[in-house]
Amino acid sequence: MGPESQREGGEPPLVPAARPRLIEARGVQKYFGDVQVLRGIDFEVFDRELVFIIGPSGSGKSTFLRCLNRLEEPSAGSIIVDGVDILEPKTDINDVRQRIGMVFQSFNLYPHMTALSNVTLALRRALGLSKAEAEEKAHKALRRVHMAEFASQYPSQLSGGQQQRVAIARAIALEPRVMLFDEPTSALDPELVGGVLHVMRELRDDGMTMIVVSHEMAFARAAADRVIFMAEGKIIEQGLPDAIFCDPQHERTRSFIGQIEHR
Repeated sequence: MGPESQREGGEPPLVPAARPRLIEARGVQKYFGDVQVLRGIDFEVFDRELVFIIGPSGSGKSTFLRCLNRLEEPSAGSIIVDGVDILEPKTDINDVRQRIGMVFQSFNLYPHMTALSNVTLALRRALGLSKAEAEEKAHKALRRVHMAEFASQYPSQLSGGQQQRVAIARAIALEPRVMLFDEPTSALDPELVGGVLHVMRELRDDGMTMIVVSHEMAFARAAADRVIFMAEGKIIEQGLPDAIFCDPQHERTRSFIGQIEHR
């Protein structure tokens, strides 16, 4: 049985005790100058969970995701990743980021390097692998995202969807414990979205723990274990996809779901 729906301020959703908690965030706040973007987020993710974060633009979704690997520094609160307090001054943040893969809206590939080289570069820099070892792992990662035949192609020779799959390969090649996806399909033409979502579904089926910020609501309903609705820097409600999309408990959630269903 999956997590039950949670209202604002409620207890964390129930997850089978056999699943270890991979991320635990408590009281996370973020200010940009005098503007408070995150207002005390309590959040946890369990092994092999796919958690989908939805909400209106400006609700703090992407900022919170970036706080989870300290691409943004939280102003207050605590974040434990795989047993490591990532906000502790002595923590090796580069080591932590190897455990947390991240895929962005923009692909961030090096244009002068092939797909294979883009993936091997991360392996050699982060893990110190030899060229042969890095290429072996890179080829494996490219096969997982159905890009093996494009290993020698440059980004300019690939579609946006193919470039995003190379970016996913670069992240999973490091064998992270958790994958973060920040609007991974928003920069793609509609006909290219399906290929990226297919790869994400396969990663989920393979047991990858994933946190996804996206507007792909159909994918959230079909693939997520839990959906979190954020607004104004807070988690308003969370629960099973059917609970959030079909029977939301909070008026703010009902309003948001109603708006997206009528687009």
